[in-house]
Amino acid sequence: MSNAAARVRPVGMTKRSAWLGLAVLSLPALLVSIDVFVLLLALPRIGADLHASSTEQLWILDVYGFLLSGFMITMGTLGDRIGRRRLLLLGAAAFGAASIAAAYSTGPVMLIAARAALGIAGATLAPSSLALISGLFPDPRRRGLAIGVWMVCFMSGAIIGPVVGGFLLQHFWWGSAFLLGVPAMVLLLILGPVLLPEQRHPGAGRFDLPSVGLSLAAILPVVYGIKELARDGWRPLPVAALVLGLAVAAVFVRRQRTLADPLLDLRLFADRGFAAALGGMFAGTMVTGAMMVFITQHLQLVDALSPRDAGLWILPAAIASAASFQVSPLLARRFRPGRLIAGGLLLSAAGAALVVTIPPAAGPLPIVVAFVISNIGMGPMVTLATGIVLGSAPPERAGAAGALNEVSGEFGYALGIALLGSLGTAVYRATLDLPAGLPPSAVAGARDTVTAATGAAAGLPQAAADALLAAALAAATSGLHVVAAVCAVVLVGLAAVTLRMLRHVPALSAPSPAAEEEALSPR
Repeated sequence: MSNAAARVRPVGMTKRSAWLGLAVLSLPALLVSIDVFVLLLALPRIGADLHASSTEQLWILDVYGFLLSGFMITMGTLGDRIGRRRLLLLGAAAFGAASIAAAYSTGPVMLIAARAALGIAGATLAPSSLALISGLFPDPRRRGLAIGVWMVCFMSGAIIGPVVGGFLLQHFWWGSAFLLGVPAMVLLLILGPVLLPEQRHPGAGRFDLPSVGLSLAAILPVVYGIKELARDGWRPLPVAALVLGLAVAAVFVRRQRTLADPLLDLRLFADRGFAAALGGMFAGTMVTGAMMVFITQHLQLVDALSPRDAGLWILPAAIASAASFQVSPLLARRFRPGRLIAGGLLLSAAGAALVVTIPPAAGPLPIVVAFVISNIGMGPMVTLATGIVLGSAPPERAGAAGALNEVSGEFGYALGIALLGSLGTAVYRATLDLPAGLPPSAVAGARDTVTAATGAAAGLPQAAADALLAAALAAATSGLHVVAAVCAVVLVGLAAVTLRMLRHVPALSAPSPAAEEEALSPR
């Protein structure tokens, strides 16, 4: 079946109703990102009120991300079969119910279970939303703008989450932070059936449950292994989990090649634009996500800013990202996406290279300027690559394509923190030049991390503490410089590969008026 014949056409949609539908779809994007950042603020109070152990607190924090990543591909394909709007509304109802259960949890086990349910429900939101956007906007120019709006809403959650969450935690109990999403989900349930057309593949085949089990058995150990390696370094259990997940992934891929109706259609990767855009998203998120973590840590540990002040300093970079998300699709109407993405990656590389030149005592301004430059450059990759992924996939596979787009970002972010985090720690320990005469306990603490060095300095005489801190901060800055240099090199290489692999993708052009009218008309 050709793309034209398989195109899922919204029933009775107009341009105005398509944009209203996008407004509804922006609610879950905002919500999922808010949920992650609010929990980071609420976790200390949760641990105290529920008497959660350190292990239980880690599961409260991590189980959401584990199951969100694990179920993403399954939910994307399920939406293609049962209907994307239906799955989105089911997920919204489940997300709201799980949020209420989390808010009123009476113990850590109940909260872990509620967070697990939130992760499974959250896995329905992004793939369904992106697939619905692809159907609502057959014009690739408007689709690019719509994806940019959706991405801005996702970024906005990261910005307003700590602010709103901090206000709620200051005036109410910790459970109020989980109730943030309930009104938005209720609104989605009311407006979704009115403003969103149903989209599904009428000829979808059998849903393969063994493939679902294999996908979970592959993704969950890999996500666990990467997160644990990033947190505690190289240990046998996370490495074994990673190896096990990769082995099961090989079995999963082999099964998909033999099925008439696979859970994941590997033929999607035969399209060069799809594969290049997805790979670019993975690699770009890997390096820029790790840079974000290092820069926020640098602002707090080296520049001694409070979490609130560090968040305010990061705000210009978030605004720069939002602006770049919106401008990139407009530029792509005149310039080929491959060139724009490659040029943006070179700009991001320049921002990373600028970080290498910043000394420890420079203050927050230079590093924030560098981060703003880097974020502006990533705008074309995020919006245009997502558009290429959705536009390259057949309409009946839009949900699966949206899921793969989100999973690539999740894996890239986690892997970047694990690999570059380990590199930064290794450089810190190799370049740490401690003054003589320090107590052995202080030396051991300082050689662990810069956070431990700060704690070790607290019990020393002022002169010794100042010398230890100066050495630790210099070593931490060296770690940041090396990580930034590696990121700059990777981004330059990625720009070259992207330019070559996407050179065939034309500038975004509008369809003819007749074709657009047909796409927006009833079946």
